[in-house]
Amino acid sequence: MSTADSGRSRPSIDRRTLLATGAAGLATMALPRRARAQGRVEISFASASFFGNETFGDLVNSFNESQDRVLVRWLELPPPSSSTEVYQGLVQQLARRNGTPDVFSQDVIWIAGFAAAGWALPLDEFISDTTGYFDGTLAACKWDGKLTALPWFMDTGMLYYRQDLLDKAGAQVPQTWAEMAALGKAAQDAGDAEFGYLWQGKQAEVLVCDAVEAIASNNGAILADDGRSSRIAEPEAVAAIQFLHDSIGSISPRDVLSWDEEPSRQPFTAGRGMFLRNWSYVWPIAQDPNVSEVVGKIGAGPLPHFDGGRSASCLGGYQLGMNANTKNRDAAWEFMSWVSAPEQQKRVALNFGLGPSRPALFDDAELNEKQPFMATLRPVFTGATARPVTPEYAKVTLALQSGISKALVSGNIEAEMATLSQELDRIVG
Repeated sequence: MSTADSGRSRPSIDRRTLLATGAAGLATMALPRRARAQGRVEISFASASFFGNETFGDLVNSFNESQDRVLVRWLELPPPSSSTEVYQGLVQQLARRNGTPDVFSQDVIWIAGFAAAGWALPLDEFISDTTGYFDGTLAACKWDGKLTALPWFMDTGMLYYRQDLLDKAGAQVPQTWAEMAALGKAAQDAGDAEFGYLWQGKQAEVLVCDAVEAIASNNGAILADDGRSSRIAEPEAVAAIQFLHDSIGSISPRDVLSWDEEPSRQPFTAGRGMFLRNWSYVWPIAQDPNVSEVVGKIGAGPLPHFDGGRSASCLGGYQLGMNANTKNRDAAWEFMSWVSAPEQQKRVALNFGLGPSRPALFDDAELNEKQPFMATLRPVFTGATARPVTPEYAKVTLALQSGISKALVSGNIEAEMATLSQELDRIVG
């Protein structure tokens, strides 16, 4: 671990050379195992446990075998389904300010908080060209004008639709919310679908995600660009929340007020819904004949938008951070640049099913062949939109969940958004 080896003589690592060579360059410098075991800088990497055809431990082992300068020890945290435990584990370690872990992966909603606390080192001195990443992910990796996280992998909300029912109606995939609502209502009236639109209205984090997408698709925002004032009482945001409210009892069941992801997914894969807003995990379930009634009948793509707006998909995923107190900055950056390089992002996409944060990888022939669904998600990821970027996110999200939930239940959208706006200003102002 880095604290135990802080007194070692550190090998010289040229940052710009690392940027230029990337993973391919590192691979060419691999030495026999016996030579690689000596004189290496040891660092640690803490990450949630994602599982697929391999683990992140296997990824770390590959890095350790690829060069003879840095040895990474993986500190395994709980899976992302236990995000509170992952967050607490990182906070406990980073707050000690002893340099461990040297590198960590973090949910996008933690980036601003870790940076504002002084736990994440700005990375601008290490990297000068960030054009190879999706704009939305890159924006979420910045705080106070500085790059404090390195894009790694991502997920976003998306629209699932019944292609067979669209074909029956002679209709195209809807581009606007009004088109979607009309098609969903028509499918209900024709008896082709019990529900026109399924989404998540539970007072939980996913409600914030749904709200971010609706508001951004109407050219609105929850907070101002600097994160220090509220915009949720503006007409664009009010109209977006009004649409969500008006869908309930019309094209959406009242049960959406108590639904998060799985309760909304189940009626769709049971063949009872026309449209569904959810994450990428739904696709393989929908194609499994053991649990799905819609195998081969659905499609997925960007969420609709309001007239004059653009599709917006709430950004999820984990990005890389460097501990501001690491004793081995160059070694930490060597590992970060390797694991975020195109070769490793492709490996993560193929073996874990996690979306790359580099648009160019969606043109990769092998990825298109082995992960055909993921290959279709480039336009979805292009519309990736971050949740409010603020170090006070933990307080902001609770206020949003409560305020938006009250608005959806009461129908007093404008008044509830005004009250919520005052609360957000108090938190972030």
